[in-house]
Amino acid sequence: MMRGGNRQMRRMMDKMGLDMNDIPNVQEVIIKTNKKEIIIPKPSVMEMKGKDNSIFQIVAESYEEKELEVPIFSAEDIQLVCQQAGVNEEQATNALKESKGDLARAILLLTSK
Repeated sequence: MMRGGNRQMRRMMDKMGLDMNDIPNVQEVIIKTNKKEIIIPKPSVMEMKGKDNSIFQIVAESYEEKELEVPIFSAEDIQLVCQQAGVNEEQATNALKESKGDLARAILLLTSK
């Protein structure tokens, strides 16, 4: 840890061209990836502004992770259902979700309507 504490840290930040500010009253921060969400309630958030970008520092006592449902079908599956059932991509995707990725069942759902 640095001697001099916060004052010396602020001087270093100024030399690097960073302006450091506390963001007050933050209720929640959510970090989303393609497989999960990280939810951070009531964090302490600092923003360090540079010339071209900003860096956010998030400090929290606790957080919650939620696993997201990852589609089990590919773009090729969607195209196949579109071609076979004569529907658009949105309808094919919905049918694949309903059939849990079963191509034949998705096509039957769409063609029997």
